[in-house]
Amino acid sequence: MDADITGWLRENLVRLRTLEPDGAGYDELEPLRDIVGDARVVAIGESTHRVHEFYQLRHLVTRFLAEEMGFTGFAMESGFPEGWAVHDWVLGGDGDLDRLLHTGITYHMGKCAEMRDQLVWMREYNRTHDREIRFYGMDLPDSSASALPGVTAALAFLDEADPAYAAAARRDLLPLFGYLPADRTGLAWAAPAIHAYLALGTAHRHELTARIGELTERLRALRVPYSTVDATRADVALQCAITARHADAFLAAMAAAPGRTYRGANVRDAAMADNVEWILGREERVVVGAANGHLQRWPYRVPPIINEEQVMLGQHLARSLGDRMVVIATTYDGGRVFGHRPLADGPPGHTEVFYEDVAPFTEPGSLDVLLASTAEPLALLDLRAVREDDAVARGFAGIDGTRQGPYKQLVNPLVAFDAVVHIDKITPWHTFIDSPGRGEHAER
Repeated sequence: MDADITGWLRENLVRLRTLEPDGAGYDELEPLRDIVGDARVVAIGESTHRVHEFYQLRHLVTRFLAEEMGFTGFAMESGFPEGWAVHDWVLGGDGDLDRLLHTGITYHMGKCAEMRDQLVWMREYNRTHDREIRFYGMDLPDSSASALPGVTAALAFLDEADPAYAAAARRDLLPLFGYLPADRTGLAWAAPAIHAYLALGTAHRHELTARIGELTERLRALRVPYSTVDATRADVALQCAITARHADAFLAAMAAAPGRTYRGANVRDAAMADNVEWILGREERVVVGAANGHLQRWPYRVPPIINEEQVMLGQHLARSLGDRMVVIATTYDGGRVFGHRPLADGPPGHTEVFYEDVAPFTEPGSLDVLLASTAEPLALLDLRAVREDDAVARGFAGIDGTRQGPYKQLVNPLVAFDAVVHIDKITPWHTFIDSPGRGEHAER
């Protein structure tokens, strides 16, 4: 790396002592106050999922933003309908937290001590503060494997608000989900669920789409009388149905892909953006946690895995929020990661857990390699300072990506992100998932 650029970085990096929420001092995070400014959304990215340090960073920054800057919402890359049980729990509601970590947070991202600690902190904070911080999922339901949780959440409200229609929908719509595999205990259960959808006949898939659409439009058309039952629940039920329709469109696009003669569309990130904007109708300032790639204000492309540019959540939000969204990315040099792989001769969706050491990244033009050249173990960089220094910005001209596992994700970091936290060595999350790929509570 250019010695002048490395020297500039060493002078401008903010060195952090720790990411442990109970051990860090907010004085170290004071530079965030200027970076965040009056932003309504602060998005905190992860280079890869299921990493201890990334969970801790997100928890620590969320605490700072709630306690010091008035943020009242935390939304993460997890199912929107499922998240309402967690939302209620952090506000003091009933429920078993360990169970909620398995069923209320999707993609298995709740099955760890780090997420438990953050939710416990949120509940305690809400118990002792008038200005609460609320939890939201923002993603497609059922780990993007089906629309069913969005449908059942909407029907739970309609059972009270419109029982005759709810009974008809339970009779005509719910049986269409009978194709879903009964076994959800495998860590990769979403794969056979998606395969089962793709194996459906065209008429079955089209009827699913039509009936989910009917449910959604009825909730929209009757939201005035439904609001007399419970305005908040009516609003949530409608958004759950809308998210179910997004999930159905996401799966339908997969089924259509083999014969497609036109460019594909990233339905999932558009759905997440729709949900975040809905959340912003309830909250003035929100923390959003997801993968770097979802949050970046730049198209997503990772050759040779993904060669066609995808429009991402961050691009959608930038269009509506402009500079009132701040994106903080993460990079790393090496360490150890959690993974899982199919069990030999095992049932569909069942995997075994393994851990793997990852070497320092060496791909030229990577932001990870550039920041590792400073030899700082843990540091924050305000990328706006790079943009404001012409000489340094020219030095960054050759930086065209970030680490995505063994590949380089192509991105212009000075456009995509506002700041970055670099971590020298990452370690696996402290998970409840054990070797055969099952957690403390098997999902039902």
